[in-house]
Amino acid sequence: MKKNFGDSISNKVYEYRVLARMSQQELAEKVGVSKQTIFVMEKGNYVPTLLLAFRIADFFEVDVNDIFTYVKGSDQVDN
Repeated sequence: MKKNFGDSISNKVYEYRVLARMSQQELAEKVGVSKQTIFVMEKGNYVPTLLLAFRIADFFEVDVNDIFTYVKGSDQVDN
């Protein structure tokens, strides 16, 4: 049996990027990833590594918790 927590990470990358008047490509170049990575992260389909999360927060000069939020799920057991 494997425990499925259902946890996730929400983010405000899109909001910060738009406020900075940047394209996805520009942000990707600044933090060292592809445009596709930024795209799927903004859509909530990709959870960045801790290193990437800190790079993005550092680029926008905010705390990592201002952009990324841990969302606790419910404890479930998968059979």
